[in-house]
Amino acid sequence: MKRIIHTNNAPEAKGPYNQAVEVNDTLYVAGQIGMIPENGVIVEGGIKAQTKQTLDNLRAILNEAGYTFQDIVKCTCFLTDFNDYREFNEVYGEYFSSDAPARSTFGISALPIGSKVKIDCIAVK
Repeated sequence: MKRIIHTNNAPEAKGPYNQAVEVNDTLYVAGQIGMIPENGVIVEGGIKAQTKQTLDNLRAILNEAGYTFQDIVKCTCFLTDFNDYREFNEVYGEYFSSDAPARSTFGISALPIGSKVKIDCIAVK
């Protein structure tokens, strides 16, 4: 059975998709950016602040669905400037200090509303 996940504690989906969908104890979380949910603006402060906000948005969706970061098995990360990779990893590592999930990280040319980072994930109970 498919369950749609929505929380006001993460940015609204800006297209024909959901924040997350759960099927058979697996949660598929749509890509999140460093947008502040309350005002729809990208957080100021560069890659570190945007990575933190992005991961906080993921956490809000995970929490709404009854999952935690420890349930994540795969993340896909997108950076608009691969020179930010080291600083991105510093913040990312604070959220996944042990038993980190598998991960792919890509450098891409652009993200919505000037975001520097986007992360999606898959979590399993």
